[in-house]
Amino acid sequence: MTDVFLNGKFMGTTEQPKELVGEVKDKRRKGSIPNGFNVRFNEDEDNIRINTDSGRVRRPLVRVEDGEPLLEDEHIESIQEGDMCWSDLIDEGIIEWIDAAEEEDLLVAPSDEELTDKHTHVEIHPANILGLNASLIPFPEHNRGDRISYGAKMVGQTLGFYSANYPLRADTKSNLLSYPQTPIVTTQSEEALELEKHPLGQNVVVALLSYKGFNIEDALIVNQDSVERGFGRSYFFRTYDAEKQKYSGGQEDELMIPDKDVRGYRSEDAYSHLAEDGVVPPEVAVESGDVLVGKTSPLRFMGTGEFVTGIQNRRETSVTVRHGEGGVADKVLLSETEDGNKLVKVTLREQRVPELGDKFATRHGQKGVIGLLEPGKNMPFTSDGITPDIILNPHGIPSRQTVGQLLEILSGKIGALDGEKVDGTAFSGEEEGNLREKLKNLGFRSDGKEVLYNGATGEKMEAEIFMGVVYYEKLEHMVSNKLHARSRGPVTLLTKQPTEGRAKEGGLRLGEMEKDCFIGHGASMTLKERFSSDEVVLPVCKKCGVVAVEDESKGEVVCPMCKESDVEEVPMSYAFKLLLDELKSMVIYPKLDVKEEV
Repeated sequence: MTDVFLNGKFMGTTEQPKELVGEVKDKRRKGSIPNGFNVRFNEDEDNIRINTDSGRVRRPLVRVEDGEPLLEDEHIESIQEGDMCWSDLIDEGIIEWIDAAEEEDLLVAPSDEELTDKHTHVEIHPANILGLNASLIPFPEHNRGDRISYGAKMVGQTLGFYSANYPLRADTKSNLLSYPQTPIVTTQSEEALELEKHPLGQNVVVALLSYKGFNIEDALIVNQDSVERGFGRSYFFRTYDAEKQKYSGGQEDELMIPDKDVRGYRSEDAYSHLAEDGVVPPEVAVESGDVLVGKTSPLRFMGTGEFVTGIQNRRETSVTVRHGEGGVADKVLLSETEDGNKLVKVTLREQRVPELGDKFATRHGQKGVIGLLEPGKNMPFTSDGITPDIILNPHGIPSRQTVGQLLEILSGKIGALDGEKVDGTAFSGEEEGNLREKLKNLGFRSDGKEVLYNGATGEKMEAEIFMGVVYYEKLEHMVSNKLHARSRGPVTLLTKQPTEGRAKEGGLRLGEMEKDCFIGHGASMTLKERFSSDEVVLPVCKKCGVVAVEDESKGEVVCPMCKESDVEEVPMSYAFKLLLDELKSMVIYPKLDVKEEV
């Protein structure tokens, strides 16, 4: 007997599992039961699982009978004429929705040409095997599989025109590309997703060339003139919010320019940008540490017995610009929370111009950072006077095997000259032979190579350079978000060591490997100060080796154990002193053996 489960619940048994599965599928195709039913007979476990629950990923496939797809030319013509629609194909059982479990027992052909009598289904289009992001990559069948994964991942990190109503939104963090373009080499998914309404990159002229060594590894050489014309420029928006909260005892926050009597008052300069209501007005330039919304709060830890009023018993809790950021106040929103508290949201806008270290990538997973911004006059040029916007290192192609990118460069060149988009959809895009023929007819070499001249000397270059147009994406990994340095700054309360992380103005930790680098470079003397960020000088009893304490009444330092004042000042790490204290708390006696330094 074969067990039957419905959505994981045991429903009964059957002696004819294959007939039952066939009957359920038949009823689904005829419309007797909803098309959300998916069924599978697992012979290894000898059970039938029927799933109708939500949360399953299902995809449409065309049914095949006797090696022929049920979707025929007459159906496609009826759809084009408007006589049939998608739901009609499902109601007639021509197309069915399959989930991951049911697909285990099917044999799906990628296209009609590969159909055999053994196949049960065929893809509507072979590109359906790709997800949304991967389907935006042109000519993906010519690339290695891992490059498709990289390309799909980086599409999600791309700056573009994410929403037309961005001026009305208050996103916590967002980026907006200033001059987005739709790609010349496109796919059918672009059209289906209506990406031309919110594009993700820019078409640029690239040359594959090693140049001055500044594009070593994956670095890019970018034409400075292109940047000045608008290439890669974007805006970074960040929203800060301040709420006027209410506390027990009838106290509440105040949104205002804090008075000088308030605890934690900053400098007058910090509040210089604020209007009378304590909020920064729009289009005012602010820097790191400047106050955006002035705010004071009642003191913490005040019990009911010690209720005190007055300005001096308030603390400064203003909202300030994050460390390392800045910009212009783009918009100020005044609103209320669900509790009826006043809410202020201030959005800052900062223009980001491409600089050394900013990250760019093509749709084929070929990522790189800017290694040099070269003036246009020094860039190589063609006999027509065309200079590339980006010089890409040719060594990045053979090892990655992104042949799809080479085809895109050819196609982009044709599209730019023809003024038409080129179809690069997976498995059905333009053929390489057609592309070469078109390029030849346009008066260029069929392999896309051109003679370039040295921009600095005007000499003709010996080698012919592969050159064309490719779609580049600017990624959100910008140097201005990551650049970090510190001399002195805040320390943590417990260990007295510098704080961690860029946002907290943290220190840069030196580990064992970094120490070895310092010694290897002959800079070992710097280690003395590097490894003493939490140095503290403590009195230690010479007799019993315990850290001594200061007796304020007597005005002397005394050992808490032997009550003697024969102590020695010993420099040590505060973290070590903390370890001694923790050992004492566990009733362990740590003794420091104090000797004269030899």
